[in-house]
Amino acid sequence: MEEKDNLSRRPISRVLISVSDKSGIEELSKGLSDNGIEIISTGGTSKVISDSGISVRPVEEVTNFPEMMGGRVKTLHPLIFGGILGRDSDKEQMQEHGIATIDMVICNLYPFKSAADKGVDLSSLIEEIDIGGPSLLRAASKNHSRVSVVTDPGDYNWILDEVSKGGLTIEQRQQLALKSFRHTAEYDSIIQSVLGQRFGEEDLPSSLHLTGIGSPPLRYGENPHQSSVFYSDLLHSAPSIANSAQMQGKQLSYNNLLDFDAALAIVMEFDEPTAVIVKHNNPCGVASSTNLLDAFNGAMSTDPQSAFGGIISFNREVDASLAEEIVSSFKEGIIAPSYSKEALEIFSSKENLRIMETGNLESYHRSPSLRSLDGGWLLQEADEVCISISDCKVVSKRKPSDEELEGLEFGWKVVKHVKSNAILFADRKRTVGIGAGQMSRIDSVKIATFKSIPDSKGTVMASDAFFPFRDGIDEAAKVGITAVIQPGGSVRDQEVIDAADEHNIAMLFTGMRHFKH
Repeated sequence: MEEKDNLSRRPISRVLISVSDKSGIEELSKGLSDNGIEIISTGGTSKVISDSGISVRPVEEVTNFPEMMGGRVKTLHPLIFGGILGRDSDKEQMQEHGIATIDMVICNLYPFKSAADKGVDLSSLIEEIDIGGPSLLRAASKNHSRVSVVTDPGDYNWILDEVSKGGLTIEQRQQLALKSFRHTAEYDSIIQSVLGQRFGEEDLPSSLHLTGIGSPPLRYGENPHQSSVFYSDLLHSAPSIANSAQMQGKQLSYNNLLDFDAALAIVMEFDEPTAVIVKHNNPCGVASSTNLLDAFNGAMSTDPQSAFGGIISFNREVDASLAEEIVSSFKEGIIAPSYSKEALEIFSSKENLRIMETGNLESYHRSPSLRSLDGGWLLQEADEVCISISDCKVVSKRKPSDEELEGLEFGWKVVKHVKSNAILFADRKRTVGIGAGQMSRIDSVKIATFKSIPDSKGTVMASDAFFPFRDGIDEAAKVGITAVIQPGGSVRDQEVIDAADEHNIAMLFTGMRHFKH
């Protein structure tokens, strides 16, 4: 294997360096120079190398053409690109035109994302779109059979080691070429996304281009035999699971991240102190109160059995008294904007408990949802619209009371986060029973009934979509449901309304459904 590697190494005699991020460039240049390698460089990079006392040849000496147009044009020249793209079979033609080979290109790109994050004006932002850099990288990557391409300062040390051994192997050049193509793809993806926002594009894009930075491998995927990686969106700076800090606990898994994300989305529906418990991507308990401790106890009371091993979210700082209550039973993880020092000390006694801190939640918003299918992806806007209870239409003979309206509003905010078919029973500001993910809506009603007994009497019911038959209302009436909120829109709406009137149940139509698949 060692003999094969030596045969695949390409000696390096001439290097082009053009970098925006100049970290480590002096040490790299010195190492290259010490190996007898000629260095060609551009503008500011050339000055940094020269000021370090290292011999460097400015690119304009190679091209016999000055940098121009404020640096927009400098490397775009046949004597540069011919030197990079030339193959062994092109030697005669290169000699005819005086083109010398370039064996390595070291380049990283203008800081477009950094400028975008700072909110610079559009004309300044446009100047941060690199042209020559991506062209150099693509040329070197295309010709990786001969040329090594370097984009990451983190690779400088091992590359110098390989240079001193006689050059990089074909496997190493392939690795670097892939890294370079991903670097330019990420760069272009960021540009099109940011400019789409700056140009006021409102519709979903006609083509999909994503860029994400992969985490270390997760603990596992949905199951231990599946590997998994989480890719964070470079452009999403708002509070999210991607931007949260893990304060303690076991390595995160695929399911953990889904549940943390779901729990955070639900708790952010509410302004009051609220606690949410999520299990298998569905809420099994939600409550709001004047303080988090009461809210947590209210959420736990919905379904203590299902809450075992759940993920909990809060929209306020977690203090010591709440932490003591949480650790009294097994939980998988907690996500909150912050934790008191005392709370973290209490949680440290449960070393496997995953603690996630989001930071300030003021700028929280949901991203568009993206799901993969075999052969493609589904992209849709986030379901952030939630109709006000005052805009709902009372369709029953009896109008709901103020207490019922409070419960209906609370239930409607939560039921949009329950997998369809979704039914939720609520008592003012806490869930009482939840039926999720059933193929028949009546079955979801029955599950919510089972979960809520004996607490369902006098509660209200929320349904994420219309009732296709009156049986759901009849079933709810048996356990004492007094008011219902649902979208309406069934061909049997009148039959369903009649059922509500027969049972003296108040009913509101929202005109909007919240399917969650």
